[in-house]
Amino acid sequence: MDGDTLDRFTIVRQLATAAAQGEELNRLFSDALRLTAGFVGLTASALFVWNEDRVVVVSVNHSRTPQDRERLLEIERDLFGQLRRTQRLASAYMSFEGDHPYHTFTLPLRYGSKTYGAIIGLQDGNRTIVSEDTFLETLSAVLALTYVAGVPGREKVDMSSALQKERQSAVIETAVTVNHEVNNPLTAILGNVQLLLLKRDDLDDELRNKLKTIEASAMKIKDVTQRLMRLTTPRTIDYSDGTRMIDLNGEADKEGRNGDDNGDDNGDDAKD
Repeated sequence: MDGDTLDRFTIVRQLATAAAQGEELNRLFSDALRLTAGFVGLTASALFVWNEDRVVVVSVNHSRTPQDRERLLEIERDLFGQLRRTQRLASAYMSFEGDHPYHTFTLPLRYGSKTYGAIIGLQDGNRTIVSEDTFLETLSAVLALTYVAGVPGREKVDMSSALQKERQSAVIETAVTVNHEVNNPLTAILGNVQLLLLKRDDLDDELRNKLKTIEASAMKIKDVTQRLMRLTTPRTIDYSDGTRMIDLNGEADKEGRNGDDNGDDNGDDAKD
């Protein structure tokens, strides 16, 4: 990203575009801080991401001099960090007077209801950093979104879990519907076919074989509906032409399926 010809919000736009293209997070954060420092007039800026225990796991900074960096980190340690721990500070803009006036700010990296970290900055002189609040707050929001989108498992896990629950619920509802709508007429079909097979002496071989085929097919349908009802973790497999189907032949079902197949064969032999 070239900061010489960009306006402030072009930084945000390019950051979002680069994130969508999967560029490396630390480099994106570093570029964003560098460009922001140029436009807002920051002598130092830093970005922190912490884990659930508030331990910093990502730290990126940009400063005019090492001394400016140390000043900013001191403000973070003694002021912002302390207020976050004791007063649950979320955001702040502060100005300090004296022979060398300066301004500082902290804004959260927040996505949804969760805060992942913070961006902080330092500005020397009489220029008021609050005048840049709209840009800085937009930047912090985009940085948070960039982090969530760029780290495998962040928030996506929750979304995946919710999606999995919805999917499982839909499969269960389908299974109940199939079990009700299919099993009722299927029971009638099986009952009548088996009654006819009891009169095998009155049936010729061709008709008896056809009835046995109907019986075997009906039993397989019944087995499928029963396995649908037992399904607890729906998985899908490739079917054809890019479509997928629910996999009913998991390891837990294979033994029962083989047993049913063997039972059908034995039954056929007995009836012969």
